[in-house]
Amino acid sequence: MATVAAVIASTHHPFYYRASTSTGAERPPFADEWVAKITAFRETLTRANADVLVLVGSDHFHQLWLDNMPQFLVGKAPFYDANWYNEEREFGLPKMFFTGQEDLSAHILRDGLDAGFDLAFSNELRIDHSVTCPMITLRPQADLPIVPIYTNIFAPPLPQPKRYVQLGQMIRDVVESWPSDKRVAIIGTGHLSLELGGPRQFGPHGPDPEFDRKAVDWIASGDIEKALGEVSLDSLWEPGNATHGFLDFMLMMGVAGAGQQADYVDTLDLFHTMEAYFTWYPKGGQS
Repeated sequence: MATVAAVIASTHHPFYYRASTSTGAERPPFADEWVAKITAFRETLTRANADVLVLVGSDHFHQLWLDNMPQFLVGKAPFYDANWYNEEREFGLPKMFFTGQEDLSAHILRDGLDAGFDLAFSNELRIDHSVTCPMITLRPQADLPIVPIYTNIFAPPLPQPKRYVQLGQMIRDVVESWPSDKRVAIIGTGHLSLELGGPRQFGPHGPDPEFDRKAVDWIASGDIEKALGEVSLDSLWEPGNATHGFLDFMLMMGVAGAGQQADYVDTLDLFHTMEAYFTWYPKGGQS
């Protein structure tokens, strides 16, 4: 059976690529510290010696819109193009190309359905920065096959937070039951407190530092019970109007397992958000 070699959760700031590649006067003052943190974080995936990446993210209304919004969707294409034009224009993101791990996609869909998740799928999925930004930070050569999984964190009605945790638990179980000798890293990205287009968007840090502190503690300690006790679909509006991205962090807590302490934790306060990086190595995960 397949081995879960690493479980990794992070934010997915779309400006990292531009910040890290800028030079001279265009290079922001925080770029060097950010690059150093990302370089250390990248090593946590390299150390796992993964063969395949399962990537959990959320489409930012690029391919999925209000005329057709699945709650949970698995890509099952042989390849994936990225990014979208507005991401190239606004964030300077490059065009990217990924190979799909079709047999693992099929396995997740079949066993996920049998486990009680009515998963949607797409054979023609084009992915955006919620998947490509983690690839840029963790595996910039983009040379490993992927299975993208998209969740709905934007368009109500959303599933309850516990459902994201349950989905994470299911993904872990199904990957471990995949009849393969491959090593799989499961990577997911979300948000801490975040405001988009509102009055708290461009503060000196994230809109709710207290929420960020608690959220990092929950994730790092694997305290799913505490997170579920404090987080609801209504409460997530309070730290910032885009904080529902934290649901994907809760999903990754489900993948890692209740009570599992992260093996690697790091954060970086930027001018309007806190970046956060977590890695777990399941038993036998390190090569």
